[in-house]
Amino acid sequence: MRDTDLAGPLRAAADGDETGFAVLWRALQPAILRYLHAVCGDAAEDVASETWLQVVRDLPRFAGDATAFRVWLFRIARHRAIDDGRRVWRRREESRDQVDAGRPAPDAAAEVIEHAGTEWALRLIGELPPDQAEAVLLRVVAGLDVAGTAEVLGKRPGAVRVAAMRGLRRLAAHPQVHSRRIALGPTGADLPHPHLEGA
Repeated sequence: MRDTDLAGPLRAAADGDETGFAVLWRALQPAILRYLHAVCGDAAEDVASETWLQVVRDLPRFAGDATAFRVWLFRIARHRAIDDGRRVWRRREESRDQVDAGRPAPDAAAEVIEHAGTEWALRLIGELPPDQAEAVLLRVVAGLDVAGTAEVLGKRPGAVRVAAMRGLRRLAAHPQVHSRRIALGPTGADLPHPHLEGA
């Protein structure tokens, strides 16, 4: 859904209208989950819930258009993901008996399943260095422009462009992407591509 289509529901939601909020949630929740799955793994659903709880609480004080709302939403999601990472780290420090309290390693069967479609692409993006992964996710998955992505990440637009470009180049050079492009031929257009206009 385009930001222009979200303008009315956003105004309604800010005034307390549940239907307007439901439209925002349905339109943006899938992108939030894709972003969070790459950023914080299995905790994505919980972090997304915390994100929307904060949105509900703070929306009456939000000022801006639908594009600014999208930026604000992803900034909240990123902060909640950082908080979750800190909680995981504290739990790992507190319970040294555990071999690894961090993100679980992907299971072999899941990897095979993920070799198709969105899950496969998100997994590959998740292998990028964190700054590149976030820049690619916010630009490509969340649909934010360079300025919005820079605002979410707290970086300069030039740094965002460089990180997104490097991330997309790494993806294009990845052996799985290369072999899949060859296997799919002209239909491989949905695979990560090294060029993103205005990256």
